[in-house]
Amino acid sequence: MKWRDGRRSSNIEDRRGMRPRGGLVGGGIGSILIIIAALYFGVDPSFLIEGMQSSNVSTSGTQPTADDLRNDPLADMIAVVIADTEDVWGELFANQGRRYEQPTLVLFTGSTRSACGLGQAAMGPFYCPADRKAYIDLGFYDEMRTRFQAPGDFAQAYVIAHEIGHHVQNLLGVSGKVRQMQAQAGKAEANQLSVRLELQADCLAGVWANRADKARGILESGDIEEALNAASAIGDDRLQKQTRGTVVPESFTHGTSTQRQHWFRTGLQSGDPDSCDTFNAASL
Repeated sequence: MKWRDGRRSSNIEDRRGMRPRGGLVGGGIGSILIIIAALYFGVDPSFLIEGMQSSNVSTSGTQPTADDLRNDPLADMIAVVIADTEDVWGELFANQGRRYEQPTLVLFTGSTRSACGLGQAAMGPFYCPADRKAYIDLGFYDEMRTRFQAPGDFAQAYVIAHEIGHHVQNLLGVSGKVRQMQAQAGKAEANQLSVRLELQADCLAGVWANRADKARGILESGDIEEALNAASAIGDDRLQKQTRGTVVPESFTHGTSTQRQHWFRTGLQSGDPDSCDTFNAASL
């Protein structure tokens, strides 16, 4: 991926090495058991904590300087990806007469506080709609390379673009409507709504890749394959097969490997957010 000549975003908050105060919002063993159960059954814990409210989120980090980024190539690349998402979504929102509110990406180590509760590295990257921040422990990329066999800088960029896709959904009111519907739905239906939300974020990541490439020519040979491989590697069916030995479709929360690849490719080929309407799609 051609990123080194790109603009760096200032919306990066570095909390790496900082220890969060307090525990999961809501506290108590019940909250811990929810996270453990979610990880065991293949449910995304970050989605469960999105509706929680935080009374005191006091943790804050620092904004990396240009020297900091030069000495930290991975964080430097992420700052460029965030800047590209700002440019792409800023233009797309402006075309619709709207203002794009730029999110912050928080880098952390191990765990950190968010307005949605305690974020942990075991959850993987997540987005919190309450504070409009995306969170990532960069150690997740080591896991992508070793456990998921999904290396590459564009695979890493895809992960960030997916989380920013959730921010776009939040600004458009999509994620709020989904949470309302889930509150009135049974478990299987709630999971299916989660799948459609996640696949839409994959599609929006594809839209970003299309637009950023047209604007700056970021794509190199093999980049698309890296992203598609990453999308496949974190499909619910593949993860469940690896961790549990069996696949339980009604428990899916993110979509199958094939579905995740399909919707990323849909956004990539069209460059049009309107092509990402997973909620009205007859087939995923």
